[in-house]
Amino acid sequence: MPHLPAAGGGRVTRPRVVVVGAGFGGLCVARHLAGKPVDVTVVDRNNFHQFLPLLYQVATCGLNAADVAYPVRGIVRDHANVRFRHGTVTAVDWERRVVAVEDGELAFDHLVVAAGATADFFGIDGAAEHSLPLYTLQDAVALRNHVLGRFEAADADPALVEDGALTFVVAGGGATGVEVAGALVELFDVVLRRDFPDLEVERARVVLVEMGDDLLPPFTGPSRTVARSTLEDRGVEVRTGQAVVAVEPTRVRLRSGEAIAAHTLVWGAGVRAGTLADVLAASGVPVGRGGRIAVEPSLRIPGHPEAFAIGDIAATADGRGGFLPGVAQVAMQGGKHVAGEILGAIEGRPPRSFRYHDKGSMATIGRRAAVAEVPLPFRRTLRLRGTLGWLAWLGLHLLYLIGFRNRLSVLLNWAWNYATWDRGPRLIFGSRPRR
Repeated sequence: MPHLPAAGGGRVTRPRVVVVGAGFGGLCVARHLAGKPVDVTVVDRNNFHQFLPLLYQVATCGLNAADVAYPVRGIVRDHANVRFRHGTVTAVDWERRVVAVEDGELAFDHLVVAAGATADFFGIDGAAEHSLPLYTLQDAVALRNHVLGRFEAADADPALVEDGALTFVVAGGGATGVEVAGALVELFDVVLRRDFPDLEVERARVVLVEMGDDLLPPFTGPSRTVARSTLEDRGVEVRTGQAVVAVEPTRVRLRSGEAIAAHTLVWGAGVRAGTLADVLAASGVPVGRGGRIAVEPSLRIPGHPEAFAIGDIAATADGRGGFLPGVAQVAMQGGKHVAGEILGAIEGRPPRSFRYHDKGSMATIGRRAAVAEVPLPFRRTLRLRGTLGWLAWLGLHLLYLIGFRNRLSVLLNWAWNYATWDRGPRLIFGSRPRR
C-alpha cells in the first residue's frame, strides 16, 4: 500500500483499514474512504462483486452470470488508496491486529467485517444434502443446470415426470422464494414449453412452502394479498402454515405429513451469518441468533473498538427490540456509517449510533407483476403493484447495478425477453447435473 513521504525523507504509515467482503456493505465502506488519509484493503474469496437481488434471474435463464457480477479490481482501480486482495480470511489475531488470509497476513488499524451470509438449514434432515440454495453466483448457475437437467432427463425418460422430475418446491415465502417461484412458472409456460415439444411441460409444478401464515413478511397486508393471488393465478401452488421437516433426493416431506414427489427443492427459507462469524465467535466475539455478530449501536464489535461488523453478518438492532433485515440498504447505509466512524476515530471524535432509514421494499413476481412499498412522510406508505411496481423494480435494480456494461446488458436482455417472450442463456455448464 502507498505511504505518505515524511519530512527528511522518512515514511509515515497511514491508518490501515481491512474490509472483509466485497458485497454491498464492504464496497460502500471502500467507496466512502476513497481519497481519504487511510489505506484500504478489500479482501474477498471471489474476485468479483455479485449483485445478489438478480441471482434468481440467472438461475431461471433470464440473465447471464456475467451480467450480475463485476470484478472488484475494476471497481477500486481508480482509487489510489484502495487495493484488493483475493483470498479467504481464516482467522483474526486481535492482539497483533492481523487478519490471516490463506496465503499470508494483513495488518490493520481498523477492521470491517462484511462477509455476508449463507444458507441456514435449521438442522432439517437432508436439507443441506438435497436442496439447492440461492445465495451466491455459483448457486445460481448450479440451480439453472439442475432445472434444465431435470427437463432433459424427463424428455429422455417421461416416466420420471410421475416421480417428480418436473416438480419444483421452493422453501420460504420471502422475496427470494416469491421471485424464484414466479420466474420458474414463467420459464416453464413461456419458454420450455416450446423447447420441449415432445414433453408434457404442462405437468410441471411449482410449490411454494412458507412456514408463516402469509408471504412477504416485511410487506403490509394488501401487498401480501396481491403477491399471493398473482402467484396462484399464474399457477404456483402456495402452501402457507407449512414447513419442510425432511428432504430426500426425490421427496420433500412437510409438517402436515404430506410427502411431495419432487427432484428439486430450492432453499430460500433462511440465512445465517457466514463462516467468518463462527471463526470470530471462537475467539470470544459475541454472536446472536443465526450466528450473527452482536454489535454496539455504533456497529462496533464489543471489546474491539477498532473493529466493526455490517450487513448480513451483523445483528444490528432496529431500535424496537428486534433486528434489521438482511437487505442491501442495511448493508450500504451501515458501510457509509462505518466509514464515517473510522474517520471520526482518527480525528478523535466520539462514536455515533447508527440510524437506519427505511427506503422501502420491493419484490417482483414476474412479467408486469410486482409489489413495492415506499415510506412517505407522516407514516404513510406509497404502494405500487402490477405494471407500475414492476417498472419501479426494474429501474431501481438497474440504478444499483455496478458497471455501465452490466446495466446495458441487463437492459437489453430484459427488453429482448419482454419483446420476444423468450429467455437467453438456457445453458447447462460444468458437470452433468445430479439427480
